[in-house]
Amino acid sequence: MSSVFASTRFSVLDRSRTRQGHSEQDALRDTVRLAQRVEELGYHRFWVSEHHGVPGVAGSAPTVLAAAVAAATRRIRVGTGGVMLPNHRPLVVAEQFGVLESLFPGRIDMGLGRSVGFTDGVRKALGHGKDAAEDFAGQLDELLGWFEGTSPTRAHARPAEGLRVPPYVLATGEGATIAGRAGLPLVIGDLRTRERLLRAVDRYRDDFRPSSWAREPYVIVAGTVAVAATPEAARRLLVPEAWAMAYSRTHGTFPPLAPVEEIERRVMTAKERDFYESGLRGHIHGTEEQVADELRTLIKETGAQEVLVTTSSHDRAALLDSYRRLARVADLGQGSVTDS
Repeated sequence: MSSVFASTRFSVLDRSRTRQGHSEQDALRDTVRLAQRVEELGYHRFWVSEHHGVPGVAGSAPTVLAAAVAAATRRIRVGTGGVMLPNHRPLVVAEQFGVLESLFPGRIDMGLGRSVGFTDGVRKALGHGKDAAEDFAGQLDELLGWFEGTSPTRAHARPAEGLRVPPYVLATGEGATIAGRAGLPLVIGDLRTRERLLRAVDRYRDDFRPSSWAREPYVIVAGTVAVAATPEAARRLLVPEAWAMAYSRTHGTFPPLAPVEEIERRVMTAKERDFYESGLRGHIHGTEEQVADELRTLIKETGAQEVLVTTSSHDRAALLDSYRRLARVADLGQGSVTDS
């Protein structure tokens, strides 16, 4: 096994993408089933996401879904990628994770992001504007204070206070500085903007201040990785998400994932084609050998301790096969890092 992979964790984030011909309920059940499969394959952690009012995403309540995933699995770490802190009161978030950690001790991760609602209507419904993300550092500090019992309100978060639920900051740009100054692990993507990614990682390490949560910088790089028997088969895994992004950019709505065959029959406008082709570029995909080479380069360039794979596709069997092949690339069943 490559020494690079031996010291690198591999994890999965599933966004509960809806698929054409399948319900939102199916998407949530697919997420739980995928968590069971990737646990069997030896992945380190499994995270779920938060999206509100997005037609193509069923995952709107990540702590609820994380509870279902944790109940359906035995060993894999389970968490959120992430809870969007500007959408919530930090006390409520602390209470939710306190409950999760109490029910599934030693297995829960608290991934936190600073994004706000997808549209003006969603932001209005959530009761927050775009400026809600501006005080993310303060919201983060307040949240961690509930676990440490240091809230100036003299109130106490039950059962969170005194528990240690590892926090992670999902970030790009300014968020990397916030994570560093708070002394927290960083989750950063996407892999297509490699120079920007490397600058943010460097900034995070430069700004890092040791804390009670992390004594040293910890970097998780996140993005799409697709592995198949042939380069073309791996590329086909990327097609549904690339088309969904192209459609959202040209029609203003984010659709369920469509089958590859249907997308390939579409007659696209020039604008749609440009967005679609752009959506296919920059991801790590190919045969096991090709992906192994690309991942070695990524890990060496970033110094990342972990890779969080975020691939979505209409064909769930092909997606699971991709995760199975990636597990073989990283030799997850034989000697990879498994402690928290």
